[in-house]
Amino acid sequence: MLHIRLVCVGKLREKHFADAAKEYLKRLSGSCKIEMEEVPEARLPQNPSAAEIDAALKAEAAAIESRLIPGGAVIALCIEGEQLDSAAFSRLLEAAMASGRPKMSFVIGSSYGLHESVKKRADTRLSMSRMTFPHQLARIMLLEQLYRGFSIIEGGKYHK
Repeated sequence: MLHIRLVCVGKLREKHFADAAKEYLKRLSGSCKIEMEEVPEARLPQNPSAAEIDAALKAEAAAIESRLIPGGAVIALCIEGEQLDSAAFSRLLEAAMASGRPKMSFVIGSSYGLHESVKKRADTRLSMSRMTFPHQLARIMLLEQLYRGFSIIEGGKYHK
């Protein structure tokens, strides 16, 4: 069984996002071992300098690194990543299940993104879209795509 950990910067504050995440985590529990780890978002002033942003991302990167599944693949969600359709995403999951290391950590950064060290550490960089989404919504979108991906693998009717 595939072991998946979502490592996310920041907390899901809005109830509707938290409820959606809880629902998808419940749905996914029959297809994989899944967990969500939240790391604190670094505090920044109203108009941070580039150096302040870099320092914050570096601090978040250290927290992210400590929560990755040891020995597992790391998938960083970032704007410059590759865009996959749902079928290709399901093949990524299948390949992980068939590999000798059926463990994956998906990383979602803060509104400022991810530190370059996290991106370099990643085995795969994924982009959900060329559009920009709130990182809290990105978490729900990733959970939905994981659910859809397993539905495709299992031959379910969810994916049309």
